[in-house]
Amino acid sequence: MSGPGVVSDVVDVYVFRRDSDGVRLLQLRRANEPYAGTWQPVMGRVEDGERAARAAVRELGEETGLGAGDNKLIGMWRLDGVHPYYMASRDAIVMSVRFACEVAPGWEPVLDESHDDARWVVIERAEGAFMWPNQRASIRDLVEGILKPESACREALRVDPANP
Repeated sequence: MSGPGVVSDVVDVYVFRRDSDGVRLLQLRRANEPYAGTWQPVMGRVEDGERAARAAVRELGEETGLGAGDNKLIGMWRLDGVHPYYMASRDAIVMSVRFACEVAPGWEPVLDESHDDARWVVIERAEGAFMWPNQRASIRDLVEGILKPESACREALRVDPANP
């Protein structure tokens, strides 16, 4: 076979909260290369034999300190859209599985060593705050599928973080 392979061993988790002034989306600033200084969602690799939803919960805990049984975790959903991208370092087309997690108002992450800062972006400006087109598309999926009260698929996309 020639050309890049296709992998699906990456998860992204878009963390949001509903504050008194609206919905905000969490961004974490990468501390290490190759993307040091860039603002990203919670991201990580799926380990061998691990389900994607379990990897999302694990990464959420590792990168923000928020565990599946924490009462600050209000809900978790999968995002239905898949937005492939090419990763040159792996010579692979990556099919990242995406999730959204709602946290309690006022909750703040406890960062791990792979991040050096965190910020909350109002949802109306969140698309412009992310650098990658697939991340911006995921935010649109979050708004349409999870945040809109009239969403027909919101409950079908729900994931139990205690039993992903």
